[in-house]
Amino acid sequence: MSLTAKVLENLAPWRQATAWRVAFSGGLDSTVLLHILASLAQREHTPPLFAVHIHHGLQAEGDLWPEHCQGVCTELAIPLKVVRVKVAPGASLEQAARDARYRAFTAELSAGELLLVAQHADDQAETLLFRLLRGAGVRGLAAMPVTRPLGQGRMLRPLLNCSQSELQDYALKHDLRWVEDPSNSDEQFSRNFLRRQVLPLLTQRWPHAVGHMSQTTERLREASEMLDDLAVQDLASAQCAASCAWLKLPCLQLQPLRELSPARQRNALRYWLRELTPMPDSEHWDGWRSLRDAAIDAAPIWRLAAGEIHRADERLWWLSGDWLLQPAPINLSLVPGQPLTLPGNGSVHIEGQLPAGDWTVVYRQGGEVMNLPGRGRRDLKRLLNEQALAVFIRGRLPLLLCDGQLMAVANMPQLCAVKGAQWSFVWDLPTSDLGLS
Repeated sequence: MSLTAKVLENLAPWRQATAWRVAFSGGLDSTVLLHILASLAQREHTPPLFAVHIHHGLQAEGDLWPEHCQGVCTELAIPLKVVRVKVAPGASLEQAARDARYRAFTAELSAGELLLVAQHADDQAETLLFRLLRGAGVRGLAAMPVTRPLGQGRMLRPLLNCSQSELQDYALKHDLRWVEDPSNSDEQFSRNFLRRQVLPLLTQRWPHAVGHMSQTTERLREASEMLDDLAVQDLASAQCAASCAWLKLPCLQLQPLRELSPARQRNALRYWLRELTPMPDSEHWDGWRSLRDAAIDAAPIWRLAAGEIHRADERLWWLSGDWLLQPAPINLSLVPGQPLTLPGNGSVHIEGQLPAGDWTVVYRQGGEVMNLPGRGRRDLKRLLNEQALAVFIRGRLPLLLCDGQLMAVANMPQLCAVKGAQWSFVWDLPTSDLGLS
């Protein structure tokens, strides 16, 4: 099958996209992809075709590439957009540039649009080796997916089953011109070393190595999908009760997880944590075992890269953002009808009409007593125990006082000192950064 036929077949499920946007670096791979798509557009009914060039500004040669890309796109009658990005300094220049690039691509995609990138089978084999050497698990070794969501649209790799030699042959046959990124020859970068030294040596000894590694990534992807399905089943039985829903925090019941094998525990937790934090390495899983096996009256914490898991009342709670900071004591006046901001702890407001009085908001200090209708005076600590409220919440739980008397506990209408109250004390909880790119 010709390279063009492969691409056409790979794009068949995506012919109804509202637009195809090509990530066009000006290099060999993206030039071949753009040329194939431009040729298809002349004889096939395809979505509107656009090119996007990301200019990183990291090297002097790169300043010439937007002009080159514009020339190629003009010849092919394809609109080009050049997006200039700033690459944040950090330990990995490669990763920082990639992050900046994909943030820009995400911003360019509208609903229903497709970003086409020119990574091919050799890139897939390189990714597999790179992740294998870094000790990746099944999901990591599945390498690059053919497609995945990106912003409002999706990203697709229509060359992933095509070899680099096929792309080179196509480029020479059609007299294409492209730019060479000098950083691609710098073998201080691990991927370049794999690409220039390791893969050629492997293919010299095993000519079909790249194809076989691509097949391996497909099998690993199937295995990863099955592990995800198993995790979903295991997590379904560990979902927290609706009584905790107002906290709006990721939460799991611990006992259903304890009943799983250690391997299934880790698999379920990896799935649960995937969008919350970078995955823990092997040594960090000791933190999970310590948290799981701590005494029943303990309050252990498992600290991870982007937050913490707290164990409280036989539940696991994910905390990040403002939740990791303990708010300072307060004694703030509450004006009816106006929200009150609590530093580092969200805000509170009243729904309904408060009667006259000196209304203030405080945090628990210990020893508070509430006079509940039909129950008399009750210690607040005991009341919170009855509600099974997690310990880590209690120190930041807003309390409403009137003339110095405890009248209500935020978000808990059952803890109100006024019988038949026509108002409620509402706490809009602090932010928690729950998402990673």
